[in-house]
Amino acid sequence: MQASKIARAWFGATALVVFAGLAAQIPVSAGTTGGTFHTPAGRVANLLAFFTIDSNILVGVGSLLLALGVAGRSTLFGVLRLTGLVGITVTGVVFQVALADLYELHGWAVFADTMLHKVSPLMCVAGWLLFGPRGQLSWRVLSWSLLYPLGWLAVTLVRGAIIGFYPYPFVDPGINSYGGVAFNCVLIGVLFIGLAAAAVGFDRTFSRKDEVDDYLAPDPPEGVERIRDAGTY
Repeated sequence: MQASKIARAWFGATALVVFAGLAAQIPVSAGTTGGTFHTPAGRVANLLAFFTIDSNILVGVGSLLLALGVAGRSTLFGVLRLTGLVGITVTGVVFQVALADLYELHGWAVFADTMLHKVSPLMCVAGWLLFGPRGQLSWRVLSWSLLYPLGWLAVTLVRGAIIGFYPYPFVDPGINSYGGVAFNCVLIGVLFIGLAAAAVGFDRTFSRKDEVDDYLAPDPPEGVERIRDAGTY
């Protein structure tokens, strides 16, 4: 039961980091003027256009379900877990390589940036490596998880062509041309698939060696615990 408590505490802390970062980012975005969107509501709604925000939401929801012990072992949750894990890893890598020096941040924007681009990716990856849960990933889960980046890219390019807004320079044809955007997307796609395949391989290898993790199941009643300890359960 100690492992279960530690795992749930870690997942709970990860969810807290994500939701704290999102809570800080909302008023920062609402108060930022001079961009494409002229109302606070429009700027807040536009947060969903960012891969960073979407990936953090996936991580936050998945971590919260794990912390509460209600995640289950369905294919749907496996897709949620893998998509959040790989999405947030790509977020961390791409941010550090291509985006970290583009903006000068102050105040709560620094806090939100740190939570969503640095702490959240580290905690999510570390939590998955340390606590799993194992035995939930498969090549079928991987194929479903690809709907997330493909869907995000399709919406981003179509929406951008209509309203003239692109959340990142590397997907803006006005900066890189469509050829450059295609090249950038292929690179990130290869990174996403490679990380997802590595995660599935890691999960399948270690779940063959060990029993499927069950430490996130609800704790048994105290009386059942005492019977187990006595060796008669």
